[in-house]
Amino acid sequence: MNSIDIVNMGLRNMWRRKTRTILTVLGVIIGTSSIVTMLSLGIGMNENFKREIESMGSLNIIEVNTYYVPPEGNMGKRPKEVSLDDKALAKFKAIDGVDAVTPIMRTYWKFGAGKYIGGVSVIGIDTKSMEAFDFKVEEGRLLNEGDKGALVFGSYVPEMFYNPKASYYYGGPPPKADLISDKLIMTMNQEYGERRRTGPSDSSEKPPPEYKVKGVGILKQSNDEKDYNAYMDINYLKKIQEESNKVQDRQARGRYRYREVSKTSYDNAMVKVKDIKDVKKIQEQIKAMGFGAYSLTDILESMQKTSAGIQAVLGGIGAVSLLVAALGITNTMIMSIYERTREIGVMKVLGAELGSIRRLFLFEAGLIGFSGGIVGIGFSFLVSFILNKFGVSFMNFFGPMGEGSKISVIPLWLAGASVLFATLVGLVSGYYPAKRAMKLSALEAIKTE
Repeated sequence: MNSIDIVNMGLRNMWRRKTRTILTVLGVIIGTSSIVTMLSLGIGMNENFKREIESMGSLNIIEVNTYYVPPEGNMGKRPKEVSLDDKALAKFKAIDGVDAVTPIMRTYWKFGAGKYIGGVSVIGIDTKSMEAFDFKVEEGRLLNEGDKGALVFGSYVPEMFYNPKASYYYGGPPPKADLISDKLIMTMNQEYGERRRTGPSDSSEKPPPEYKVKGVGILKQSNDEKDYNAYMDINYLKKIQEESNKVQDRQARGRYRYREVSKTSYDNAMVKVKDIKDVKKIQEQIKAMGFGAYSLTDILESMQKTSAGIQAVLGGIGAVSLLVAALGITNTMIMSIYERTREIGVMKVLGAELGSIRRLFLFEAGLIGFSGGIVGIGFSFLVSFILNKFGVSFMNFFGPMGEGSKISVIPLWLAGASVLFATLVGLVSGYYPAKRAMKLSALEAIKTE
């Protein structure tokens, strides 16, 4: 028998016992949809974890500092002293897979913008690396190399300013300073622009210097720390920080010494990795140099381990249904042998090869698995749609899940793998009945009938 004969005969035999065939296919549909739906819940959980972590910042960025923590088992060893200087930054940049590196300097300054004042965290960075670290402007431009006294502000910073002479009421519109057009004053004097406080004051004390600066851009909203900070060229920020510290140090008269700003080393740095898959590997390489290295993938990895355990349990529950369906296919094919004993005997007497008989039964079993897999994956998409349509609304009653959140996610690879797996289950379930049909004696079969 050729392949066409096997297909025609297989379809005819399945249609002859259509009720039993439909019930068997239904078992595969239930098994396939169960395991796909269960796995989709775990995948949806992973996607929500990733979206939540990404809202805190980029998963491709590693934050580096000098606070090295030895790995477990080496806690008794004293960490080696390292300097986060330009040489160290050059080593980071030379690591394969690193896209960009920038030193970081975190400070806090008081600003005056026309009639408004406000305290803002100012971060010094390498201006050449802003685009590489996903800085995007809503208004104006990014910092250029050599920009002195220029700042780029986060999207929420204009709302952090207020008029000290005005009275505000709860629920009123917040003031919004124009940080690009207004003339800006930047100082370490935290009382700048405030109403004079009552009580004695030492008029001989000289306040920290005031610097005329300019805003050149407002960043696009990113839902992370960029929205609340201002950014400036790190070299210029170091210079004015050192000048302000010297003035405040003199005013303190020995009561308190401000920490000197190092000209050669930095407190922190950021490393941008090209591929998120390499973040963990590069992070370990930086740690091996004696530096502390942290990234948001650390949190994501912990969440994914928890999710993997839940996903394994859910997948196991769905697999039980598919196992029951496999037993149903085996039972159907064995019953088919008993009902078609004479047909098998006639085929053998007419000279049909044993391989053809085996292929016939495997084709029928595989077709049951394939049909059940196709319909099952369609049913899974329907269940996934219902869960995402109505389930998210229900879950939002207990707390917002965030924009774009989904309870169930079925990627294309899962849909394709499910159909292949269901077909494979059908073939495996039909192997024993096919082998039994091959061993059936032709004379005994004809006699039985």
